[in-house]
Amino acid sequence: KQQLASFSVFILLFLYIVSIMQFSCRTSLLPSGQLVAGTCEIVTLDRDSSQPRRTIARQTARCACRKGQIAGTTRARPACVDVRIVRTRQWCEMSPCLDDEGCNLLVNQSGWTCTQPGGRVKTTTVRTQPPLTHTHIVCRNLTAG
Repeated sequence: KQQLASFSVFILLFLYIVSIMQFSCRTSLLPSGQLVAGTCEIVTLDRDSSQPRRTIARQTARCACRKGQIAGTTRARPACVDVRIVRTRQWCEMSPCLDDEGCNLLVNQSGWTCTQPGGRVKTTTVRTQPPLTHTHIVCRNLTAG
């Protein structure tokens, strides 16, 4: 009986470990260079701090978005967002700022500002690469403050 119980515990432990490994390795089963659907990665990030009190950052993200979505920004990170937001240029609807920041649309709708509680303002302008259905958006972050 004791051997059977030990064997049962061993089998259960083995199955538990296998299930954890399958769960944690799902993304690694994709071919190299492919993203999991609904995820994004930063492809390039360039910073220019040559001007006093201002940093200009240029970021390009690559996303594997689902149907009806396109690359955007959510909580200051690349994310897949509803394509309607990009087409209508209502950038604040994708919640691009951090939770404690306020979002305001630029007058010409070319981007948005995120205002921190201390008054520091981060301005982001967007350039979509044609065609609009392409999932790359290049953001230029101008941080002053």
